[in-house]
Amino acid sequence: MWGTIVNALAIVAGAVLGKLFGSRVADNIKETLMQAIGLGVILVGIQMSLETNNVLIMIISLVLGGITGELLHIERHLENIGNMLEKTIAKTGRKENNNFVKGFVTASLMYVVGAMAIMGALEAGLTGHYRILFTKSILDGVMSVLLASTLGLGVAFSAIPVFLYQGSITLLANWVGTFLNDMVISEMTATGGILILAIGLGILNIKKINVGNLLPSIFYSFLLAIIFLPN
Repeated sequence: MWGTIVNALAIVAGAVLGKLFGSRVADNIKETLMQAIGLGVILVGIQMSLETNNVLIMIISLVLGGITGELLHIERHLENIGNMLEKTIAKTGRKENNNFVKGFVTASLMYVVGAMAIMGALEAGLTGHYRILFTKSILDGVMSVLLASTLGLGVAFSAIPVFLYQGSITLLANWVGTFLNDMVISEMTATGGILILAIGLGILNIKKINVGNLLPSIFYSFLLAIIFLPN
């Protein structure tokens, strides 16, 4: 759970700093920070992807996962859920608290509805490593500074749904991981690394990839590893 705890604390710290000093940070500094984080995310993705023992399993998993995700329109459904939650919560907020509610909802959706939250929690639960969640913590912390500078301290409270959501996935993955061997976990980790790499490309505005539609690849890597790799 340490990865999720650090992530939540980074969001709160970033929001407080953003409220106090965010407006003083120049745009070119913000842009450079995001570029640095994007490069770091790509590095983490590459490191994870190299853990594969059979690159064909990873490739086939990505192909099958992409087809499944497109047929199920996962990315679109994630966006629809986010839009629905934003509209629902915004209606319950008082007019004078609109900025607080908007900050909370906007930040929560950015930090929770995404592949990095899922992959980070899975990595923590399955392997006990926190590479993705620590990288996500830095990213979320910087984003909190930027968001809180305009939307206020509502951004800090997004740490609550992040903690509950990622923590639940981590605990579930930890339980499931007791039934999986190292070879299977390595293939799931490697396939997830490609998705993290795709997120990094998006942060750097190199290529927008519908990572949500590739999430089923993790399931296929698990299935194929069990079938084709030795126990």
